[in-house]
Amino acid sequence: MNGKIKTKTDKGYGFISREGEEKDLFFHSNDLEGISFDELQEGAEVTFEIEEGEKGLAAKKVKVAE
Repeated sequence: MNGKIKTKTDKGYGFISREGEEKDLFFHSNDLEGISFDELQEGAEVTFEIEEGEKGLAAKKVKVAE
């Protein structure tokens, strides 16, 4: 899947917006690959997988798109 980093919090998580989807997707800093949470910028294009978590759908294996 593809999307963009919409928001980041100072608590180590954020949300990804996806084209054609109204609800943003949660991601946690532990699910980033190849980049640190501090290096990740809002608006960055990312790729990810979607998994069902405790609180609903979440992005996993989040990477900056090349």
